[in-house]
Amino acid sequence: MKQISKMSRLVGQFEKAFRILNEELFEGVLPTPIITAIPTPRAYAHYTPFDSWNTAEGGKPEINISTGSLDRPLENVLASLLHEMVHLYNDRVLNIQDVSGNSRMYHNKQFREQAEAHGLIVTRSEKYGWSTTEPGDALLDLIILHDELREIEICRTAPNPASLIGTHTGSGNPTPPTIGKPTHHRKYQCPRCGCSVRATKAVRIGCLDCGVEMVEA
Repeated sequence: MKQISKMSRLVGQFEKAFRILNEELFEGVLPTPIITAIPTPRAYAHYTPFDSWNTAEGGKPEINISTGSLDRPLENVLASLLHEMVHLYNDRVLNIQDVSGNSRMYHNKQFREQAEAHGLIVTRSEKYGWSTTEPGDALLDLIILHDELREIEICRTAPNPASLIGTHTGSGNPTPPTIGKPTHHRKYQCPRCGCSVRATKAVRIGCLDCGVEMVEA
């Protein structure tokens, strides 16, 4: 698969990922935000809970994915995008407040409920609430089903872990680190025809066309 070499192509791939996640996990109800990919100090991503862009279609909020965190496994990068999509869903569709406190960065039970309902695993931080999110089975299954999402993968120099603190909301305040785990995916390929599939765990699988067992690539 062609590696991304232009920022415009990277943003285009995030827009494609947004459309897929919106259709598959939100029944297509999310309004389309402006998606950006720029360095965001101390965060993996953010959502602006206001119309920060003026377009021909009217005002639009922003979801940004920090370019400094793209060296993480794809499922963790997409989990950051999905995290911000949950904020967008709560804000623009349900009209509920999912962050609270004076700094508006404490992720409350409203966020946890919708995040878990839309493909994320959520754990609680003492200071920032239900803010730490990881990819759940629904998201992992979509990545396997839509192999084109792997085009988001891009080579970058590994950032200093101390400079990256997890996904946050539009307040500009960070939440605790979400440490990227090793990729959950395994790739299996037919030694004859080259056909390949991905799985989330070790499996035995065969190519029906060639009648041989696939091998892990």
